[in-house]
Amino acid sequence: MFRNYLKIALRTSWRNKGFSGINISGLAIGMATCLLITLYVLNELSYDRYNKMADRIVRVVFRGTVQGGELREANVMAPVAGAMKRDFPEVLDATRIRSYGTPAITYKEKTLREDKLAFVDPNFFRLFTLPLLQGDTKTALQQPNSVVITRTVAQKYFGQENPLGKVIFLKEQNASLKVTGLIDEVPANSHFHFGLFASMTSLPEATALNWMSSNFYTYLLLPEGYNYKQLQSKLPQLVDKYIGPQMEGAMGLTLAQYRQQGNQLGFYLQPLAAIHLQAGLTGDMEPYGDIRYVYIFSAVAVFMLLIACINFMNLSTAAASKRAKEVGIRKVMGSLRGQLVGQFLAESLLLTTVALLLAIALVYWALPVFNHLAGVDLQAQLTAHPWVWAELLLFGLLTGLFAGSYPAFFLSAFKPIAVLKSKFSSGGNKGLRNGLVVFQFFISISLMVGTAVVYRQLYYIQHKKLGYEKEQVVVVQNTWMLGPNQGAFRNELLRDPRIASVAASDYLPAGPSNNNNFFVFADSNTAQLIKSLRYEVDENYLPTLGMQVASGRNFSAQFPTDSTGVIVNETAARMFGWNRQALGHTISHKENDGTVHTYHVVGVVKDFHFRSLHELISPLVMTLGKGEGSMIVKCGSADVAGLLGSMGNKWASFGPEGPFSYSFLDERFQDTYKAEVVIGRILGIFAGLTIFVACLGLFGLATFTAEQRTKEIGIRKVLGASVPGIVSMLSKDFLKLVLVAFVAAAPVAWMVMNRWLQDFAYRTRISWWLFGLAALVASLLTFFTISFQSIRAANADPVDSLRNE
Repeated sequence: MFRNYLKIALRTSWRNKGFSGINISGLAIGMATCLLITLYVLNELSYDRYNKMADRIVRVVFRGTVQGGELREANVMAPVAGAMKRDFPEVLDATRIRSYGTPAITYKEKTLREDKLAFVDPNFFRLFTLPLLQGDTKTALQQPNSVVITRTVAQKYFGQENPLGKVIFLKEQNASLKVTGLIDEVPANSHFHFGLFASMTSLPEATALNWMSSNFYTYLLLPEGYNYKQLQSKLPQLVDKYIGPQMEGAMGLTLAQYRQQGNQLGFYLQPLAAIHLQAGLTGDMEPYGDIRYVYIFSAVAVFMLLIACINFMNLSTAAASKRAKEVGIRKVMGSLRGQLVGQFLAESLLLTTVALLLAIALVYWALPVFNHLAGVDLQAQLTAHPWVWAELLLFGLLTGLFAGSYPAFFLSAFKPIAVLKSKFSSGGNKGLRNGLVVFQFFISISLMVGTAVVYRQLYYIQHKKLGYEKEQVVVVQNTWMLGPNQGAFRNELLRDPRIASVAASDYLPAGPSNNNNFFVFADSNTAQLIKSLRYEVDENYLPTLGMQVASGRNFSAQFPTDSTGVIVNETAARMFGWNRQALGHTISHKENDGTVHTYHVVGVVKDFHFRSLHELISPLVMTLGKGEGSMIVKCGSADVAGLLGSMGNKWASFGPEGPFSYSFLDERFQDTYKAEVVIGRILGIFAGLTIFVACLGLFGLATFTAEQRTKEIGIRKVLGASVPGIVSMLSKDFLKLVLVAFVAAAPVAWMVMNRWLQDFAYRTRISWWLFGLAALVASLLTFFTISFQSIRAANADPVDSLRNE
């Protein structure tokens, strides 16, 4: 029986190959989109799942509120791991990571900069199941000054030599590290990617009982099946027991006073598998994803496939008149309804199978483009394993059954007597078909509006006045490698007429930067603790970046007292209660050892955006510092390429430990909004694809409509109807459907995108013309899609039309 079904399906599909082609194209695009996004979503959800104990590991994070901002720290204090393991029996084990900047590592005559070094506890590889290719997991990091490295690092330093037992020198620690283990690369779907794991026993600060400084990423192993929220409810005890006694000495406040001011401190737990998509914390090791975008892309995939299936349903039911007599004759000859349903479903499954094969080919072709747009590295192993084939076949089967079920039951329900006497309503349930078309354009218009709002917000971000100049600014990185020659290098740069100014500071208003929380009291008023951010800058920082002084003055070498001076931003002045009268006031900061530093305000800088526009401008204080780490170079010439070459030569002339490296400040700013750029690109592409697939369906429906009204068109032409009049008659019904879809889509799109914009502290408005533009584009595309068939039908010879009828 199946063979008969297949033969008839092949014959029928070939006979209607034009509309079969439309159905296959729509389904292939929809299925390819669904497969692509499935790969992306599975990749995002798989982060840290390589770890066999991922479901039992949580990370301890630090959160709190204080005047001046919220504390959301991914790292916590050094003693937290030991205290939790000691105080809570449900904590079976605990381990820590301490990332370590970009140190210089030397092996023989080779010195290289590493940005992937971390100190970890000896039990690290027991919690993070990264198997050692060489060495023993239990003992590799037991001894001080031992290190486990990845295969890439081993190749870089030792070539083909056996790395075990080799000794590398870490200049910053003045320590020789012995290689005691070798691992493969850290999996791509990990929330960290270090290349060197040094023993934490080499780090003196790891054993300090300092509860006022957070530098350690801390992970706990819990019993299998244990609900981590039970442990989380006990964590306030830690604050009272350990932080409280040290707070008064470090801040001059008791914990009770701190809380009376409305402030809060606390530890929270974060499941390991949730770190990548639900982090949003300061100081995380790597950029994180966003679970909202997983939801958005998943919804797009589902809607795309729905639109393709709707096309199939609409074209199949609209073509009912061509299959009606076939159904009637089959029923008269004894075919049962179940047999007819099976026949029509076989046709649907045949087309879906062809579409699935085409979709797989499209995925392999489109994946490099998608990887580039989304900034990921997905691998299309769609046919690598038998179980993948099984899943693909199931996907195709379900899609075919869903797309073909309504047409199958609809067509098989025809009454043979009515059909053979031509007393049936051809074309099926017109109301349902129109509703499906409305749904298609509801999704398409919603995606168009969403894409427009994303790009409008990106335009707003790119053109908003930030309070500093980011164009033509080069950031020379790792200038501390010059050692005592940093000043000489700066003077050499200033001799070049193409350079307008140079500032020395490792604190940058865009991209990765040093960020030090600074807890201060205004005018020695210990009744109110305020959190601020602290920048250490030199006297050239403000003019180099074009920042404006609102009152007072900039730092100056002519004022020796500026070593205890401070410049605050306008937000800090308001927070301290000074408003426009900040000059002459003081702020005090207490170190962990009880030492109090007092600074006098010499100036107020106008507010500038030193963080993402997702966040409000917070209090900032600037103190005068040496500025080691980076140099900020303002270019006064368009010959940037030539200038960079000259700067590189001057760098090399001082014989530094590492190569000349730089970045552009405007590019660092753009990198802050990579996620928004990605979603804008992908939404734009998928919006275009949904409209294309919807228009494919409209093209088929317009063709059937023109065929069904052939006699009517012929009579109208005989009676004097013009071609534009006939085109208008055939088009207006479809345009009405687009209008209905727009009315339904506009409020939904506004609510969704307005909610998305709420994540930005500084945002654009959703203008009415965005909706008008989406409606216009949808209407024009609809008109051009159906006008081809409409004009063709209108230009047909009425004599032929009436003769055929």
